[in-house]
Amino acid sequence: MNIIGLETLVFSVEELEACCAFLSDYGLQCVSQSASSARFEAEDGTAVEIHTDDVAGLPKTDIPSPALRETVYGVVSASVLEEIRQELSKDREVLCDEDGTLHCVDDEGFALAFKVSGRRPLQARPDLTNTPGHAPQRPVNQPGVDPQRPAKPLTLSHVVYFVNNAAKAEAFYERLGFRTSDRFEGVGPFMRPAGSDDHHCLFMIETPPFVRGCEHFTFHMGSGTEVLQAGSQLASKGWNSFWGPGRHIFGSNWFWYFNSPLGCHIEYDADMDKHDDEWAARQAPLSADTSQLFLFTGAAKWVPGGPPPKTA
Repeated sequence: MNIIGLETLVFSVEELEACCAFLSDYGLQCVSQSASSARFEAEDGTAVEIHTDDVAGLPKTDIPSPALRETVYGVVSASVLEEIRQELSKDREVLCDEDGTLHCVDDEGFALAFKVSGRRPLQARPDLTNTPGHAPQRPVNQPGVDPQRPAKPLTLSHVVYFVNNAAKAEAFYERLGFRTSDRFEGVGPFMRPAGSDDHHCLFMIETPPFVRGCEHFTFHMGSGTEVLQAGSQLASKGWNSFWGPGRHIFGSNWFWYFNSPLGCHIEYDADMDKHDDEWAARQAPLSADTSQLFLFTGAAKWVPGGPPPKTA
């Protein structure tokens, strides 16, 4: 089943204006907004949609808003939608919209949709790094830093669920052609669909029944530098950092997580590993040492000769 990856994440929220402000400051482009709904897109058209609770047609949930209401995956063709419909109709209700979009619920209660992808081709600039002993990648007289560059998320990267039974949840997505890239023992798998070579677009964390919903989601940035620059800009606008910046080991991606008014954390990431079916999944216990290669702590800007950093 040629599922490309995440297309849209749909949330119900309590504070629409605050969520709009956050997503705009994060770097996404607002393409539509009303008194009850808004859509924010990355460079390729993958998106986050936010709605107030009274908007008709939102998938049902018993998790109070703000909450993830639906995860929409993009596929390559209508024939793939038919494959998905036939497989999932074996043991659950699958609804079909007039445009062919499928709707169902996974084994952990997360509402899913599948549609033919409308992603736009990306026109991202390359990450050019000059390394001693290697031919220069960045041309002579071309600076590698632009202090005025705005954050530009490129594409929706991955989503993370809290689940009560990680093994059962993993088996469900395997039915849809997902592969497990790596696994934290006793916690859950990092999974990628057949149409993507990213290390993961879905990670699941096994938790007690009272911990439910979406832990975080993220968009890919163009480089580690862009993660650091975008995160610094977001923090300067008053949004609170939660974890990072740093670099993960599983997936190798740079990361920086922030608290958000959407009821979950939101991350910037970049430079994720690529895998195919030749890859052998790794396993490790979850710890600070296995979760990240290194972790920085944000601090105010400082120059030699200036006032000492505040320690309070």
